[in-house]
Amino acid sequence: MKEINKVVDKIIEDVKNNGDAAIRYYTNKFDKIGLNSFLVTKQEVKEAYKQVNKKTIKALKFAKKNIEFFAKQQFKQFRNFEVRKNGIILGQRVIPIEKIGVYIPGGNYPLTSTALMCIVPARLVGVKEIIACSPKINAETIVAADIAGADKIFKIGGVQAIAAMAYGTNQIPKVDKIVGPGNVYVTAAKKAVYGDCGIDFLAGPSEIMIIAEKSADYRFVAIDLLAQLEHDINSRAFLITNSKILIKNVKDEIKKQLLNLATKNIVKKSIKNLKIILAKKMENAVEIANKIAPEHLELQIKNPEKYIEKLRNYGSLFIGKYSAEAFGDYCSGTNHVLPTNGGARFTSGLSVRDFIKLQTYQKINLNGVRKLTKSALKLSQIECLDAHNKSIQIRLQKKPKHL
Repeated sequence: MKEINKVVDKIIEDVKNNGDAAIRYYTNKFDKIGLNSFLVTKQEVKEAYKQVNKKTIKALKFAKKNIEFFAKQQFKQFRNFEVRKNGIILGQRVIPIEKIGVYIPGGNYPLTSTALMCIVPARLVGVKEIIACSPKINAETIVAADIAGADKIFKIGGVQAIAAMAYGTNQIPKVDKIVGPGNVYVTAAKKAVYGDCGIDFLAGPSEIMIIAEKSADYRFVAIDLLAQLEHDINSRAFLITNSKILIKNVKDEIKKQLLNLATKNIVKKSIKNLKIILAKKMENAVEIANKIAPEHLELQIKNPEKYIEKLRNYGSLFIGKYSAEAFGDYCSGTNHVLPTNGGARFTSGLSVRDFIKLQTYQKINLNGVRKLTKSALKLSQIECLDAHNKSIQIRLQKKPKHL
């Protein structure tokens, strides 16, 4: 990790000092592409629509509609409010972040759907400017970003894209917050720029956990494990069950389904990250799930409702045998940008909350001052902050005559 951080810090510093020239250099070095302008022009967007078939466009719009529907329901949970008590007015304002940068993985693992997941909720809450960056960007990603509502799309990626969005260059606008997944270098870059701009969270390789009983359809279990392991060679998968028979059937099915899998070269490497755990009972499986806090958690058991309340740590939950994790990746409506590597213990997945600020305010009259003074004075004394103490006392004093 030290070597990765060393590389990341060098690139970030280079972009800060040399701007677009540094972006050109690293884009040519890592992506083997020579770029003068980084912007995807309006004409290029039009050309992208011509290259993408109508069924794909229809699928993207369908997914956008579902993501937007769920995001609207989430947004309803955040509201402006004002309360009054004893001469004190307290309130909250829901304010969109002004500028958002979205990173969309490209290259060998283009995630077109990430454009929808990151841009749609930002647009919905009223973010003023949304830019998207993606390396070796393909036509489908350009169309997805446009359908989602990006203001500008840039054909750059890697650490240089994160640095450009964090600090700004002549061509790339500086943003207030960066969201979206990426490889280990992109994640390290997001960590490095945090504080100079906001980020959503630090996500690692994708992962799934399936809790299944003997009654589970082993074909569904096997393919859902494979679906996660095909993301990249570092993806992780867990199967927890109380059935030895299911374990045998799933192992056999994995071997069978792997033969005809187009991504089998990746899975043959990531399969080493599959852990199968035999639990005595489902309660033990719940304990293990809460400890590992997986990104995706599937329940393929007879009575899932019995355990839902006991499950506390997961990125997103998929209940029942027909709730394939792949639906969540694409179009069911929930967001697929989720915490990994135990992050679900302390944070949640990307949502409208990531694109708003909950700003508080207060208005206090003289009666309110009298109500608050005793407690505030005592606390300021404990903290030895004399000016705090005096700023409270002075409000109860009469005005000097010369005023």
